[in-house]
Amino acid sequence: MTQPLRLGIAGLGTVGSGVVRIVQTHAALIAARAGREVVITAVSARDRTRNRDVDISAYAWEADPVALARRADVDVVVEVMGGHEGPAKDTTEAAIAAGKDVASANKALLAIHGQALAEAAEAAGRVIRFEAAVAGGIPVIKALTEGLAGNEISRVLGVMNGTCNYILTRMESAGLPYDTVFEEARALGYLEADRCSTWGGSTRGTSSPCSPPSHSAQGWPLTVSNWKASARSPSRISPRPPTWATGSSFWAWRR
Repeated sequence: MTQPLRLGIAGLGTVGSGVVRIVQTHAALIAARAGREVVITAVSARDRTRNRDVDISAYAWEADPVALARRADVDVVVEVMGGHEGPAKDTTEAAIAAGKDVASANKALLAIHGQALAEAAEAAGRVIRFEAAVAGGIPVIKALTEGLAGNEISRVLGVMNGTCNYILTRMESAGLPYDTVFEEARALGYLEADRCSTWGGSTRGTSSPCSPPSHSAQGWPLTVSNWKASARSPSRISPRPPTWATGSSFWAWRR
């Protein structure tokens, strides 16, 4: 009998709790599509007592995510903590060193350290996957690396993360100003801890969401120093008729 694929979830915020909920709710569907059962064996977060509206009592708890990455009963580490240094980077490096594959939704980590982590994973015979780090989980990375493998791509253009997508959609559909929707998104837990990593019109703000798809499109080592980025922040846009949204985007292209 095929052994289950065992996940260790590092981070139980909005994204991490959502992963747990999906694995629990759609276990049979996931198993049928994957050809094997996918189970969670261990989780890690800063606060064990926080109410997350999802039952984690059946999973081993690790206060230290690096310890989770080294567990013998974890095959794949799902890193959804956020941040480009500290626990997120340490956990990802520990997972690769321990012979684990990694799935990450951490755009900041990938923008700064993605190349080095990918090289480390390749050297260890493991993989690091990051589809969930871009465009709110829309499978753009797979499209760029597989479906469009025969195309030369000069730039990547679009709304690059779920937070901005939510804000822009609410501004359009409800006719609400940016500040109102921003506070609404904050209350719902949709914001990054560092808002500059998600939007703001700066190179720092655009580098995180744009770097992974730009790297996948170009197929060469990508750092903030060898590409250009530009952004239009939702805070600079007032609600207008539906066509307004087409002018709001994050984009990157090769120098």
